[in-house]
This record gives sequence, structure tokens and C-alpha cells, in this order.
Amino acid sequence: MLKIIFMGTPDFAVPTLESLVAWPGGQVVAVVTAPDRPAGRGRQLQASAVKLAAEAHGLPVLQPTNLKSPEFQAGLKGYAADLQVVVAFRMLPEAVWNMPRLGSINIHASLLPQYRGAAPINWALMHGDAETGVTSFFLRHEIDTGDLIFQERVAITSDDDFGSLYDKLKAVGADLARRSVEAIAAGTAPSIPQELRADLRPAPKLQKETGRLDFARPAAELVNWVRGLAPVPTAFAALPDGRTLKIFRAQVPEATDAAGPPLPAARPGQWATDGRRYLRVGTATGWLDLLDVQHEGKKRMSVAEFLRGAGQGLQLDSPTSH
Repeated sequence: MLKIIFMGTPDFAVPTLESLVAWPGGQVVAVVTAPDRPAGRGRQLQASAVKLAAEAHGLPVLQPTNLKSPEFQAGLKGYAADLQVVVAFRMLPEAVWNMPRLGSINIHASLLPQYRGAAPINWALMHGDAETGVTSFFLRHEIDTGDLIFQERVAITSDDDFGSLYDKLKAVGADLARRSVEAIAAGTAPSIPQELRADLRPAPKLQKETGRLDFARPAAELVNWVRGLAPVPTAFAALPDGRTLKIFRAQVPEATDAAGPPLPAARPGQWATDGRRYLRVGTATGWLDLLDVQHEGKKRMSVAEFLRGAGQGLQLDSPTSH
């Protein structure tokens, strides 16, 4: 029986933990996750999704604040694990990832070496990629640079946003992790060095300003930007009255409006509406139609709902004033 320590925090990691718990060839002897954190309006302490799943299986849970702590490392060593499996956790010090006799592996939501970093799913969508995937690899010093084990490719559809692609990849990741651990246990796991290529893009952590839409960019690029940030952390823009509008879905309108006449020319940053059906913004290549939005203090809604409610009275161009 392979003794496994699992490390992860968000719900993305839960299917992999469940898969390893169910694997007859090994035993998850402990789970390492983030400390409980304040959440919600009451700021009450909330356990991570991984902690809740681990407790449901009666597994020991470690929640270190400092991974370099001698006390934590001594406790971890006491489990005498053969392998550590890491999914959506923190960067580990060498003393931790190098502790098990078979090392540590990570499940990363991209086709490494593409999109190394904290937000690979978002950036693949924001760049308009047609394909992504999941990679298992052995941990090394530099983040996301270790030797590859397996990869599974996943198509990105035009309807995908961050939420839907996240759900696809967390299921694929669970299967890939199980297959990787089985190969390691059998001594058949490949260990393939990552190649350096000129086309590699990073996947840095998203900042608040990452979501601000720049209407000087082409409309098609902005559609992808919105997809990559929906439903969280969400793209946004300032309305002409200064209030913030979150944007969950957008599209490039047809060259001819539904009413019949060709769409007039658009200036980047120009807002227009008929007050009932559409809300659109000018970009570098023409209009961008906003479809699902959220106004300050309101819930997410369709643009038609927005225009009937919070959007009433906005001083925007009318269809006849273009």
C-alpha cells in the first residue's frame, strides 16, 4: 500500500482527493490544507473545501501557517509517506517536497510548459485558446518546471468561461492524478523534461485591475477577456456616470442590427443603448454587446433586466444619435 499525503485547498482539488481515497493501491494518511479563514459578512472562520472533504473521510488534517516550521515538518515526516500529491496549494520548500521517498507530484491545469503560474485556466481563455488540458509533473525548485508525467488535452468551446472550464479540468485532473500515482507505484511513470519554447505564456496571479476592460482593444479580444474572468473575479467597466458594471458575458454583434439597418461606426469607449434590448460599447474594431451584467449593489442579470431597472436614466447614446 502506497502511503500518500495530499495537499490542496480549493474545491478544484477535492475530486483528486476523492479519487485517491478510493484507490485500492494506496492510503491517504494525511491531508495538508490552508488554515481556516474569515469569510462572508460575519467574517466567521471557514474551512477549506479540501478540509471538509478530508474530515468527511476521517483523515488527519494539518493546517500549517508556515511550511518551513520545524514542528510542521517533523509532524509531516512522522507519517512516513511514500508520495505527496499536490493540487492547487502553495509553493513548497524543498525540505517538504523532497521528503517522501518517491518525491511529490503536482496536478496543474494547463499543458505545461504553457501557462506556468497561479491562474492557467483564466489566461488560456483570456488569450482565446481553443485547447488546454491538465498536466501531472514531479515538483522541483522553480514553480511548475519539474519533469512531466502525463498530460490530458481538453478542448475549449466557444461557450466555455472560467466556471465551466474549471469544472471540466478538475474532473480530468482527478483521473490524471490517479493514473499518475498508479504509474509511480508500478515504476512505469515517465519523467520528461519540459522544453523551453518561444511561444510560452505565463499565468500570473490575477489582480483587481486585470478585470478592467480596455475598450481600445479589439472586440473579439474583450469577449475572451470576459470569458476568462467569469463568473469570478469578473471583468468590469465604468459606466458614463462613474458607477461600476460587472460583465459576465459579451459578444460581437452581427454587422446588421436585429432591427435591420447596418450598425453605425463606433468610437472606443462610446456607450449606446436602445433602452430595452441592448447595451453596447465601442471598441477598436466596432461594437461589443454586453449580455449579462451586475450593477453596484444588485444581483447578476441580463442586459434587458438591467435596462428595465438599474439602467434606467443612464445618459447614453440612443440608436438615432449615432
